[in-house]
Amino acid sequence: MNKPLFELRGLCVSYGSVRAVHAVDLQVSAGEIVTVIGPNGAGKTTLLLAAMGLLPSQGDLWLDGAQVNHTEVEERVALGIGLVPEKRELFGEMRVEDNLLLGGFVRWRQGQRDQHQRMQEVFALFPRLKERREQLAATLSGGERQMLAIGRALMARPRLLMLDEPSLGLAPLIVVDVLKAVTQLREMGVAILLIEQNARAALQIADRGYVLEMGAIALQGKAAELSRDPRVIETYLGLGGGTHAT
Repeated sequence: MNKPLFELRGLCVSYGSVRAVHAVDLQVSAGEIVTVIGPNGAGKTTLLLAAMGLLPSQGDLWLDGAQVNHTEVEERVALGIGLVPEKRELFGEMRVEDNLLLGGFVRWRQGQRDQHQRMQEVFALFPRLKERREQLAATLSGGERQMLAIGRALMARPRLLMLDEPSLGLAPLIVVDVLKAVTQLREMGVAILLIEQNARAALQIADRGYVLEMGAIALQGKAAELSRDPRVIETYLGLGGGTHAT
């Protein structure tokens, strides 16, 4: 594995007296897709929210060799960390194009005037958004909303993009389109941290994976090796795992 672009060391997150994430160590390199799979309630979303600075946490967070523990959310975005939350959180009464422009606001405030170029890059990745650019976000289909949520995050030119359940609620064919776009981002050098309950699809596109159970890392390794692990097969890839092939 290359030198990590992003690293969590001993990450702990608590809700009051309840420890939700226990001393998690995790690394993601540039141009690498790393997935975290696990059951509902394992702490996957909590891990992402803490990494983004949206939840208080203990432990060390490093980005490109610099510690970012005590930086605010906006500063993490400016440093190159992006998050696409599970609920997408779009501005439904605004046009697709305006949602994208808002995603690049941090760069605009820093004096970067490359919004048009960034938008063309998003449209190249998701041509459907170009067709819908004048529509209100609320009128988009579920798959189009997911594309818009990813595109909005890309407007900030992230070096690390964290995706929380991008396949949630989408038809299988749309899942294929979304995950294909994620692999294209890897080819562009973007590091991807993918939280996904569809373990089969996640392990098919990831380079490495972590299995999170009860807030702690239970297994980790190359994605291909995890997909052959009997425990992973029985729990997450079998008929009882609730996953579906793409």
